Amino acid sequence: MNSPEIAALGASLRRIDRKPLATDSKEERTRVWYQGGEPYFDLFVELQNEEVVWFQLTLRGRAISWSKDRNCSPVSQANCWQTGQTNDLQADDLMFYSASKLIEGDRHIDDAFLDLVYAILKTRTGENIFDQILALFEEL
Repeated sequence: MNSPEIAALGASLRRIDRKPLATDSKEERTRVWYQGGEPYFDLFVELQNEEVVWFQLTLRGRAISWSKDRNCSPVSQANCWQTGQTNDLQADDLMFYSASKLIEGDRHIDDAFLDLVYAILKTRTGENIFDQILALFEEL
C-alpha cells in the first residue's frame, strides 16, 4: 500500500457517537468506535480510566487486536497481540447482519499487517487514544 493510501485511510477514521455502545460499569470501561471511510474498516477501543486496555482494528478482511487482559508480561508483549481474518469479505446467505463480524485468529502474528496498521495509526499522531495505541506497537 502506498503512502497516500495509508494517509487517506488514517484520515478517514471518524469517531462514532459512543452512547449506543456498551459500557462495563463494574470495571468502569468505556468502548469507543472509529469508523473508516471504506467498508470493513473499523477501530474499537476499550478505555479504563482513560487508558487503552483493549483495541481491535479490522480492514479489508483482516483484523488485529491487543488486550491488556491477555497473558502479557514485560518479557513477552507478543502475547498481548493477535491477528486474524474476518468474515467481512465472505458473501454467503448467512451474512446479512453486518454487526455479526467473526474473526479467526492466525497461528502467528501477521507482521506485514501489523506494520500496515502501525503506519495507518501513525498518521493520527497527537491524538491521545492513537498515541497510546502507537506506544503499544513500539513496545512490541
